Amino acid sequence: MKKLYTIMAIVLVASMFLTACGSAATPAPTAMPAATTAPTAMPAATTAATAAMPAATTASTTGTSISVGMVTDTGGIDDKSFNALSWAGVQEGITQLGVKGSYLESKQQSDYQTNIQQFLSQNVNLIATVGFLMGVDTATAAKTNPKTDFVIVDYTYPDCSPTPPNTEGKDCGSATVMPNVMGTFFQTDEAAFLGGYAAAGMTKTGKVGTFGGVNIPTVTIYEKGFEAGIKYYNTKHNTNVQLLGWNTAKNDGLFTNNFTSTDDGHKFAQNLQQEGADIIMPVAGGVGLGSAAYCQESKTCTIIGVDTDWFVSAPEYQSIELVSVQKKVDVSVFNAIKAVQAGTFQGGTSTFDLKNGGVDLSPFHNFDSQVPGSLKSEIAQAKADLISGAITVNGVLGISQ
Repeated sequence: MKKLYTIMAIVLVASMFLTACGSAATPAPTAMPAATTAPTAMPAATTAATAAMPAATTASTTGTSISVGMVTDTGGIDDKSFNALSWAGVQEGITQLGVKGSYLESKQQSDYQTNIQQFLSQNVNLIATVGFLMGVDTATAAKTNPKTDFVIVDYTYPDCSPTPPNTEGKDCGSATVMPNVMGTFFQTDEAAFLGGYAAAGMTKTGKVGTFGGVNIPTVTIYEKGFEAGIKYYNTKHNTNVQLLGWNTAKNDGLFTNNFTSTDDGHKFAQNLQQEGADIIMPVAGGVGLGSAAYCQESKTCTIIGVDTDWFVSAPEYQSIELVSVQKKVDVSVFNAIKAVQAGTFQGGTSTFDLKNGGVDLSPFHNFDSQVPGSLKSEIAQAKADLISGAITVNGVLGISQ
């Protein structure tokens, strides 16, 4: 498979720039980003058992204002994806809880450690690190700074979420749960399963496509679920809808190897469309907006968004956004802030899935009238069956549990 390199960053939180290395943290703006989830809709995360785990060693901050520093991944604060959504969670803390919040952008992976250290030097109460690639740097900082709390998006210790248990011998940063680090795990394969089922039911060409930013578990978990949803539809309807761009059995597919190039997103969507795909799910942060631009310009394909509801976060592409696979990262960050302020913060893993509403399929919005009622009913039933365990992603794919 060809491997190109793409992704981008599009403005979501009004033009906030700072240098990732050594600059002062950017103060929180007062405006909330479009992707923010209303606090009343926030699901309670399922926290892994930590009976033997003491509370973090941070001094009690109950009833007081706390400070939060967020370190972005390389996609940047304006990626209209998981970085922007994480920042939306900090902004919820600012408006709902009165905390102080700021962020530092990582332009490259070598900035992670520098940015974390800058917040440590400022003695913030909670540091939020965004993304699987920051797992080791977060653990290293947390071990040497036990009085500072950390929450990391898309990573758990010691299993290297989202593919626990870690059987590949990788250095996950910590062999044990740390009392001052909350890891977050999103069962996005469940929501992507529903997206795959919807795509299989709506394609007119019999081919749908996907591609990722980087071949890491937090990207491929989407594609794995997407493939399973398509296969399940084929089983139910005796059809042969094909998926281009990903194969779970081979753990291989199309990757741009970046999260910033909209040009790559445009090219990958064009290539997939020319191979016959009329529905495309880019799992590459802001890069996917380049794919949305191609579909809008060419009028040859529709897009399935990821992380946020793209109908809300990228309204310029509402005409070609079929549906989105939502991952409520803002909820996880807000919950961690709330726990630190309440003095109830614990290390361990918070899990977000279909059952507690931490992942989901968005409404069909402009395409609602085009989606048959029978397909909507089947998607609802598949969701119920995933929640109950009657079906599983691994089971559909023929993978041992």
